[in-house]
Amino acid sequence: MTREFEYIVVGLGGLGSGAAYWLARRAGKAVLGLEQFELGHERGASEDHSRVIRYSYHAPYYVELAQHAFAAWHELEADAGETLLVNTGDLQITPPGGAVPLSDYIDSMTAHDRPFELLDAAEIMRRWPQFHLDDGVRALYSPEGGIAPASKGNAAHARLARRYGATLLEGTPVTAIRPLADGVEVATAETTYRCRRLVLTTDAWTNRLLEPLDLRLPLTMTQEQVTYYASPHLEEFRPGRFPIWGWLDDPFFYGVPVYGEERGVKAAQDAGGRAVTPETRTFDPDLAMLERVSAFVQRTLPRAYGPVLYSKTCIYTMTPDRDFVIDTLPGYPQIALALGGGHAYKFAGLIGRILSDLAIDGTTSYNIGPFDYERPILQMAEPPRNFMLKR
Repeated sequence: MTREFEYIVVGLGGLGSGAAYWLARRAGKAVLGLEQFELGHERGASEDHSRVIRYSYHAPYYVELAQHAFAAWHELEADAGETLLVNTGDLQITPPGGAVPLSDYIDSMTAHDRPFELLDAAEIMRRWPQFHLDDGVRALYSPEGGIAPASKGNAAHARLARRYGATLLEGTPVTAIRPLADGVEVATAETTYRCRRLVLTTDAWTNRLLEPLDLRLPLTMTQEQVTYYASPHLEEFRPGRFPIWGWLDDPFFYGVPVYGEERGVKAAQDAGGRAVTPETRTFDPDLAMLERVSAFVQRTLPRAYGPVLYSKTCIYTMTPDRDFVIDTLPGYPQIALALGGGHAYKFAGLIGRILSDLAIDGTTSYNIGPFDYERPILQMAEPPRNFMLKR
């Protein structure tokens, strides 16, 4: 096999498989993807049956990005000849005095003319009697949100990347990257590859590859989990009868309807896990977090509650402001990087497309200004951290 490629992608999870796909659409056999584990592994952040996709966000630039993300998913669906997204509607709920202002969501949606309704507790429970809510609760409902199937989406990106000619290698950890005047050397245990442009989508392993370049990001890794409940009323929680939802408070809970072959209702707390590294993370459920989520479900969605089928863990790799990083590296324009902050899967295809633009063209037409590698908070030795508000 050749050791010379125009483009190499390191890390083939959600963002990396998307980047390999979009690069291969334009560059075919000139693309190599390297994954340290097997494709579809569960050691990172990208694998599960269902993830949320929605327009509702706290900042207008995310709503703008979501518009392009939906378009990227639809283009993938057309290319793959299969439907991936499942529309359910999107309900973002806030209790009186909630920690996350609903007004931020309203303003962001209004800025981009996305349709939504404001509902009080009575109207929420009239439409979805599965909820049990106190007076004073309000919600923003968008008809355009739903489910993005992570495992199926990753597999589609990888399958089509190969169809377009890309070489994707599993079980091939990268040991070092070495910038050259006209490209980058990428070393593995057995082979050193060379490319003109490199894309890093390595999430929890990012700083290890940046260290020889004297670059480091102030990242926090936490072990998170989702739990599936074997509700005795599963039919009430299927798409078409129940939306994706978020609870805009501290803790920030969220959930997804029953999807596919999964026989449970999914619920979780966002960014509530303990700090870990890839070596110290476990696959064992956090019992305290499980208790918090179960108590919330019993109180707020009592008909969703049932025996725990299982809890599934993953790693969040978060910047201190919880915003993405999508940029070329300072001093190394031949290397592009993306980090998703534990809330990027809905944008996976689009971020892959942006990375392909940065690699091939050196620029992109999408607004990635808020995700600059050199933004001030990322240059601080001990930056203030706020993980709750950026979902």
